[in-house]
Amino acid sequence: MEPRFKAFVVRLILNGKTDEALKLLAKRYNVNLPKIKVGLPKRHREDLGCYTAGNETIYVLNSDMLKEPFIILHEFYHHIRTDANKRHRGSERKADEFAKDFIEAYKSMPANA
Repeated sequence: MEPRFKAFVVRLILNGKTDEALKLLAKRYNVNLPKIKVGLPKRHREDLGCYTAGNETIYVLNSDMLKEPFIILHEFYHHIRTDANKRHRGSERKADEFAKDFIEAYKSMPANA
């Protein structure tokens, strides 16, 4: 995937435009747009973010996390790797790599790009 796209997505998240970033990602990966909510489900109270496949929702601990690209992209990876039976098919390691790839693209772009 194009590094400029990845960098743009990270920039959107950093600037608090997470909804816009998720729309672009959903379109690019040809998946439904996940919902995003502040506040975690009970069994995830120790996490900064999580994804629940049953309702296609990314949850974050608090509103500050909406501007954290690693968390948003990590959980989006789980969204794109969920099968029709609502089972996650991606590992935590792969989700981390997915998020880091976008962040590295952002870091490698010139400041004015």
